[in-house]
Amino acid sequence: MNIRLQDSVIEKYFTTTDLGLSASLLNKGFELVQLDKLNPKKVQFIFLKRAGINKTINDYWSDKLNVNPRTYFDNIKLLKNRLYSN
Repeated sequence: MNIRLQDSVIEKYFTTTDLGLSASLLNKGFELVQLDKLNPKKVQFIFLKRAGINKTINDYWSDKLNVNPRTYFDNIKLLKNRLYSN
């Protein structure tokens, strides 16, 4: 039963610890659901999976993703604010 629950969570959400990727996903309109701060050394950014997220992730890692630089920087600041807030 727990395995099915975990599988459904994996299918519904995408998690990453990469700040740059997270800012890029926000820039492309993907919804940040929450931050998992259980590990004090690495925070996980949790995004709702929807159509196009895998392509956006692949484009980011292959250096093919185009984003608005000012919005990207604003998203970095937003994520850092969320990291350091309660």
